[in-house]
Amino acid sequence: MTNNYVLRRLRYTLNFNDTKMISICAHVGLEVPVEHLQGWLKKDDDPAYIRCSDHEMAQFLNGLIIEKRGKKDDGIPKAEYQLNNNIILRKLKIAFNWIDQDILDLLSSADFNLGKSELSAFFRKPDHRHYRECQDQVLRNVLQGLQMQQTNQSTAQPQSKYQALKSTSENRKEQQKHNKTQGKNKKPFTPKKAEKVVYQNPNFKGNSTQKRQDKTDSRPTLSLKKSEASDTNSSDSANTNDFIWKRNQD
Repeated sequence: MTNNYVLRRLRYTLNFNDTKMISICAHVGLEVPVEHLQGWLKKDDDPAYIRCSDHEMAQFLNGLIIEKRGKKDDGIPKAEYQLNNNIILRKLKIAFNWIDQDILDLLSSADFNLGKSELSAFFRKPDHRHYRECQDQVLRNVLQGLQMQQTNQSTAQPQSKYQALKSTSENRKEQQKHNKTQGKNKKPFTPKKAEKVVYQNPNFKGNSTQKRQDKTDSRPTLSLKKSEASDTNSSDSANTNDFIWKRNQD
């Protein structure tokens, strides 16, 4: 996220004209020609685009603090030469006199949920162990929530509506990308097939089915009728039947 993007969002959200923007910069002693200011507000692909440096952006935000809160007795605040999203968010918090809950409400109105502990980590010192960098998505949704809050108080320009729609589209893309990443890391559930346990006698070598078949084939069959016994092909079966009949006759 560029300084020019933040500057454009603030200008159209707060309905500041060129004269107002120049007067805000003048609060901190920054003189900005109209042509230079208009170059800041151009899109990146415009030939007349002028990059807003970190030091210039810090001076504008300090001027916004003076515009909203008034000048302190200790003089003009010192402007940083290097900015990040954490510093920009802190300066906006001071300018609009926000508490943490106000920022969370702005994020919620932009359909972006953030925990209070996560928000407080943005305002800690960089060397603190709980310090966290403020991502572009958080700052962009804060600006979008601010625009929604200021809608009833200002006549927002059409460009601000375009920025809001663009932010919504970017949020949707990032959410889809996050869901797609989570889907890749998540392994599909595949139930395991239960294995059928078959008991086998460890002393038997071979197939249990074959063993039962062998026992069936080797078992002699007896017949109570002598006529049926005579037709049997097995000699063992016939001798057994003859023995039974002789014993009955005796």
